Amino acid sequence: MNTQTIISNPLLDFSALPRFDDINPEHVQPAIDELIAGASAVVTELEAPRADVTWENFVIPLEDATEKLGRAWGVVNHLNNVVDTPELRAAYNENQPKVTEFWTALAQNEALFAKYKALKANPDYVNLSPARKKIIENALRDFRLGGAELPEEKKARFADIQEQHAAVSTRFSENVLDATNDYKLIVDDEAELAGLPDDVRQAARAAAEKDGKAGFQFTLHFPSYFPILQFADKRSLRETIYRASATKASELGVVFSELEKWDNTSNIATLLKLRDEEAKLLDYRNFAEVSLVPKMAQSPEHVIEFLEDLARRARPFAEKDLAELRAFAKDELGIEPLEAWDLTYASEKLREQRYAFSAQEVKEYFPEPKVVNGLFKLVQSLFNVSIALDAAPVWHPDVRFYRIERDGKLVGQFYLDLYARSGKGGGAWMDDARGRRLETGGMLQTPVAYLTCNFTPPAAIDGVLQPSLFTHDEVTTLFHEFGHGLHHMLTQVDEISVSGISGVEWDAVELPSQFMENFCWEWDVLQHMTAHVKTGEALPRPLYDKMLAAKNFQSGMQTLRQVEFSLVDMHLHYDYDPASARSIQELINEVREKFSVMLPPSFNRFQHSFGHIFAGGYAAGYYSYKWAEVLSADAYAAFEEAVEAGGGALSEQTGNRFQQEILAVGGSRSALESFQAFRGREPSIDALLRHSGMSS
Repeated sequence: MNTQTIISNPLLDFSALPRFDDINPEHVQPAIDELIAGASAVVTELEAPRADVTWENFVIPLEDATEKLGRAWGVVNHLNNVVDTPELRAAYNENQPKVTEFWTALAQNEALFAKYKALKANPDYVNLSPARKKIIENALRDFRLGGAELPEEKKARFADIQEQHAAVSTRFSENVLDATNDYKLIVDDEAELAGLPDDVRQAARAAAEKDGKAGFQFTLHFPSYFPILQFADKRSLRETIYRASATKASELGVVFSELEKWDNTSNIATLLKLRDEEAKLLDYRNFAEVSLVPKMAQSPEHVIEFLEDLARRARPFAEKDLAELRAFAKDELGIEPLEAWDLTYASEKLREQRYAFSAQEVKEYFPEPKVVNGLFKLVQSLFNVSIALDAAPVWHPDVRFYRIERDGKLVGQFYLDLYARSGKGGGAWMDDARGRRLETGGMLQTPVAYLTCNFTPPAAIDGVLQPSLFTHDEVTTLFHEFGHGLHHMLTQVDEISVSGISGVEWDAVELPSQFMENFCWEWDVLQHMTAHVKTGEALPRPLYDKMLAAKNFQSGMQTLRQVEFSLVDMHLHYDYDPASARSIQELINEVREKFSVMLPPSFNRFQHSFGHIFAGGYAAGYYSYKWAEVLSADAYAAFEEAVEAGGGALSEQTGNRFQQEILAVGGSRSALESFQAFRGREPSIDALLRHSGMSS
């Protein structure tokens, strides 16, 4: 790769951080073609018979070649998620099949598979580090899951499945994004917005003005539509936005563009068929079994048993929650029957009455700069690091870039993209931009992370830009994603395939993220991350006490909701036959009849935008959130025990142990081993039930 090529194509420049200000869609194809050609040439060399297969002459050159392709495609994938344009989408879709074909062929390469087997059989294997042994074990497993042991004719079909799956998953995501971006609800009369907070109205007015319209404009981006469900007094307005959100990207979805209907019905059916066929090719009974091979859970039956047991424990609390809410809605709000679009509104009113505070009142104490600085202060205190603003090219003016140091040495860096905008995928996520590795020449490549959220952007009021105000739930989301980032950036493993989040079992990868959420409820933390938007006053202790009292408000209903999603996911990939006459909706209804305390309306099509399992890698894995919540609650209990022993919740000693036994080791050993090293025993569900207010 010559210097001129690197200068002209920023996707081929790996000398530093991605040159986001230089990357254009036309760079994608030539860069990907060149990187695939280069990696393929290295693979061809490594396929040749060799008398002595070693880590140095086989694994390192293979990782060198494939890492560059992975990093470049990671940049393209990231941009496609955060600054979607027709040109970038076209470039992504054109090149995705090539990338998928390369990785599928690599996973099926019998010569490489044989060399990993030779490494395992070599007498020197016992002298390898635990991290390198884990990489070899993972590689052997992944070759088997990638179809390396299939006969040639089945390999070809397996490769076709991977390419089709990648394309359909992308189409699923694009449909959700397009349907979200396309929806616009204009409210002309401000009186119809009674109950909505001022900052929500101001944002809606600004959105309308930006589009050259009068009135107030709402969309299906979470910061726009959710306040309507939570605060709008007008019931028909809540119903309108609920219906639009619940039918998004489905056959019932509202479509304003006549050019295309973004219906994911056929995409869901296709994905399930492809996954089922893949499982059968690999000689598994169903895709759930395939999905669980690299996870902690022992079997689909084990997962279902865990979820159903959790549902049984939560159900009495959920039934009590719903009975109280229905009675309150009828007696105090005049709402009967209680419908799906009333739940959030009535719940907010009940919380205000019972605990004498509102979510909006709390929100005014969480301006974005104070929250971010408070998060950084916590991380610096717990893990003995420093965080400072850094400089790097970014993909949008709102994005900021930071560095993490310890004792003056760079540990990691991260991009922070906080605000919702058109062309950006919904939700919140962390992804790795670069992994940690010790390079052959002894240089340390430090990790870099993307941290992405979709919060309300700052709005100008009377010409003055006001800080974005976060709900407490949004604060929790930020802490959650930062937990993922810490897992990636605070690793001390030098082998890239198991450093940071790489190689961590999928159903344990949520442990650090959910662990970090707990600190959002600690007084010692909140004191340093709150300042009233008008007075600058920190969160008052009486208001904090009310928040704490309300912490487990409706936790039974919330738990059952997550169990419902997890069981739908597991059953779709475990005992649902895509070739049968039984519809996907019928399966969902059966799960709801058995486990939900309040059935959604018949038009609800949540699955049509369920990107986690149809486009996000959580297929037969959504249970991971509850599974890892057991681990995270139990891990956090170590900090609670430090308090009981006379210390503080921000115990530096306990934080150091968590860092060394969980964060630093990444995927270099099993998650269960890491948990046991931290807690000295296997995990228990008791802490989760206690934290959720559902202990007996």
